[in-house]
This record gives sequence, C-alpha cells and structure tokens, in this order.
Amino acid sequence: MDAIRLVIADDHHFYREGVRTMLRAIPVMSVIGEAASGEEVISLAIQQQPDVILMDMKMPGINGIEATRRILQQFPRISILVVTMFDDDDTVFAAMRAGARGYLLKDADQDELVRAITAVYRGEAIFSPLIAQRMIHYFHALPSTAAALAFPDLTEREREILQLVVQGQSNAAIAKQLTLSLKTVQNHVSAILNKLQVADRTQAMMRAREAGLDREYRRNKQTF
Repeated sequence: MDAIRLVIADDHHFYREGVRTMLRAIPVMSVIGEAASGEEVISLAIQQQPDVILMDMKMPGINGIEATRRILQQFPRISILVVTMFDDDDTVFAAMRAGARGYLLKDADQDELVRAITAVYRGEAIFSPLIAQRMIHYFHALPSTAAALAFPDLTEREREILQLVVQGQSNAAIAKQLTLSLKTVQNHVSAILNKLQVADRTQAMMRAREAGLDREYRRNKQTF
C-alpha cells in the first residue's frame, strides 16, 4: 500500500508534535502538513490535497466542523477523521453531517489511531468505542415507527395514542392502559385529529392505516 498522506489540524502544538512523532514510526503513514486553525487546514487541503486529515473540532477562527464542510465541498475524496476531546452528541453529529468519516477521542492509543486512519482512507466509517456506544443509544432512542415517519408533527404521546386508536381501542381503554385521565386522552385525540386534519377517529384510523400503522402493529405483536 502506498503511504497515506496526512495533515494534522490542531491548535495545540504539543499534540501535533506528539501525533507526528507517533506516526513517524509507521512506514505507511506520511505527515505532509500541519495546521493550527481552520483557515490553515483549508489552505493546506487546497495546496496538498492529502488522503486523510486529522481534524480537531475547536480551533481559532473557522472551527473543525466548518473546515470539514468547506474542504469536502471542494475535495470529496479527502477522508476526514475527527480527533478531539469533545464527545457531546451535538459535536459528534455535527461532524458527521459535515462529512467526517470517523470520530476518535484524543485518548486513543497508537493502534486505535492507525487503525482509524487506515479505515477512513479505505472509505470506511469508524468511531471510538465510547462514541459508537453513544451513537447506538442515540439512534435506538429515535422514533422509528411508521407514525413518527408519516406524522412528524405528532408528539411521542400522540403517536402512542394514535397506534392504540388504530387497534380499535376506545378513549376509556386507552386511558386505563396508559394510566391517564379520560379527559387527558380526549385532549390528545382532539390534538391528533387537528394535526392530521381529519374530522373524526374513523378518518384518523384510515390515515394511519394508509401510513402502515396497522401493519406495524401486527408485526410488533408477532414479535412477542
């Protein structure tokens, strides 16, 4: 394999020096440039067009997320691996939306870093174990039901009640099952009818079934 041409973008000189020294011992890794700001890494990307950029998120001027976005707009073949200390969901998903192929925390050891660089160079996506776990939990918690996709204006509780309506349950039965007052369920049903722009429960059921909620209910029932 040809040497992977790398640029390190981080505003901390000692960190850049440490990574450069670490990678110097790997024959297939070649650090061809370093940047201390978003502007510098964009300029280096234009001049050098490296294979992989190790991108910090918080840098002076243009941050790593915006730098990633601008670089990939011009050079989509460049693989960007985020290496940062920030593990919050907002930063992780902003980096992914900008086009980063991987996300590592700065406590990654040499083996992890080399493995991640090689993976993104090959077009794969890679995340540190902690970030991967957070992403799994995040996507597991996202509403993935047909109701959520077809009726995004409904709240989670309204989607839950709509599914029970589709099953043919009365307001009283829904109230008992969800441990809510009858008045609360009635208010939710009224809100559902209003958001779906239908006149009554029958029309709401028809809309929901057209969206596949009845099929989803049958499928979930078979799983238990």
